[in-house]
Amino acid sequence: MSDPSPADDVLLAAWLAGDRKAGFALFERHYDAVARFFQSKVGDQGGDLIQRTFLACVEQLPNFQGRASFRSYLFAIAYRQLCRHFRDRAREQQRLDFTSVSAEDLQPSATAAIGQREEVRLLLAALRRIPVELQVLVELHYWEGLTTGEIAEVLGIPPGTVRTRLMRAREQLDAVMQRIAESPSLAHSTQSGFERWAAELGAPLRARRGPERR
Repeated sequence: MSDPSPADDVLLAAWLAGDRKAGFALFERHYDAVARFFQSKVGDQGGDLIQRTFLACVEQLPNFQGRASFRSYLFAIAYRQLCRHFRDRAREQQRLDFTSVSAEDLQPSATAAIGQREEVRLLLAALRRIPVELQVLVELHYWEGLTTGEIAEVLGIPPGTVRTRLMRAREQLDAVMQRIAESPSLAHSTQSGFERWAAELGAPLRARRGPERR
């Protein structure tokens, strides 16, 4: 029986001590999650953002204090890169508010759940129509399994605010799905099986990036 893979904090400590292989192992472990983070918001244009995220991770590593998990540290960088990407594309950069503007507003038709169940396609369409910050909240919670504290570190908000906004995100998702669904029955089946469809939506995004890293 093979030994279990080292935990993130063990690899991180080795990397900080100068072990580059430990750093590569961390990147390999979390590459798919970062790719998935961008895929649902900017589609196939996420390659450059993935590279920028890992480059920034390396550059900022000496400042990492270990108060948060490596995952939350990495997703915080990814979120900042995403916000910068959208601001660079926007005409009125100073007025861009990610608590109100959606990915669909900023980059329409960037991605689609092609070939997936109707519920999965509806969920992705609805996710892209709620504010970017709320979309990030939902995906980090349901796809990546981050804790409330970790999500708070990613977004720079208190844990209590995370819980409140997660409830708001679900309410807005339900309202959007009811509005854009082809039928009330489709909206109902998507809402009632939300966690199943959220997991299914994340699965193809996990698999899509795998072979490209070789």
